[in-house]
Amino acid sequence: MKTKSPSPSALIAAGRVVLAAEAQSVQAAANRLGADFARVAAMVRGTRGKVVVIGLGKSGHVANAIAATLCSLGTPAAYVHAGEAAHGDIGLVQKGDIAILVSKSGATPELVRLAAPLRASGAKLIALTGNLRSPLAAEADAVLDASVTREADPWGLAPTSSAVVALALGHALAAAVAQARGFTAEDFARTHPSGQLGRNLSLRVADVMHGLKEVAVARPESSLRDVVVAMTRRPLGAACVVGRSGKLVGLVTDGDIRRTLQKHEDFRPLTAAMVMTVNPIRIAPETLLGDALRVMEERTSQISVLPVVGAHGRCVGLLRLHDIYQH
Repeated sequence: MKTKSPSPSALIAAGRVVLAAEAQSVQAAANRLGADFARVAAMVRGTRGKVVVIGLGKSGHVANAIAATLCSLGTPAAYVHAGEAAHGDIGLVQKGDIAILVSKSGATPELVRLAAPLRASGAKLIALTGNLRSPLAAEADAVLDASVTREADPWGLAPTSSAVVALALGHALAAAVAQARGFTAEDFARTHPSGQLGRNLSLRVADVMHGLKEVAVARPESSLRDVVVAMTRRPLGAACVVGRSGKLVGLVTDGDIRRTLQKHEDFRPLTAAMVMTVNPIRIAPETLLGDALRVMEERTSQISVLPVVGAHGRCVGLLRLHDIYQH
């Protein structure tokens, strides 16, 4: 049976309903957060072992993500598929470890059957479940309440709101424990040595910038023609305008050149001082890339190039947005 294709507005409305329902479920979980959460966070913070997060099906995907976030924020963790756990992988769990069992119903047979062998291995059990009266909750040393009033899909069947709440609780636990342990941005950088996060937290402007020998440089009295020639020879998108002492006094960008040519038919009388941005935004060479990125991107109009200024205001180079993202 053919159905009429929904309009874009109807699709958007349907999506908003789901997002709003999931947001309400997360807010409800935040509102009821209390002593049980504090107890679980204290257990995880105090353990000398690792955290093993176990789940099955959709809850297994959530469990995997929670384990990854715990590791990311400094808590040693691993994910184990509930089915594989019963066939040898439970050997990963040792005395002093904590096992977090994720199940919406709290009655998943594969997880409930793991409670006894996990306890026999010396692990503490935490149930992350939507049913506080479930068999899994009864077996656990502590419980995280991931209950929802209703799933967010139109039929209330798919694990939508429940999955989001379970994941959010896992994130809350990981962040609370990290904060309690004094985890820092520097620690985060050590656990993320690769990728853009690692670059932003470990590298500084001086590590990726273009030194002054690679940059187009002009004096305030330089003709606009000379500025264009210098920028053509060193095509980084801008020319740093410096005074006799080497101090930065302005910046001429490709955009400045284009706007100037639109206003003036004859550019021969023009100088760098007449077209440059006076006292431009600048960055210090010791600034972390992440901080430089915020300076360039978190503005109404994004900055693509930044002059780099060292001691006594002397220009030492140029940083492009492309340099921050380049691997």
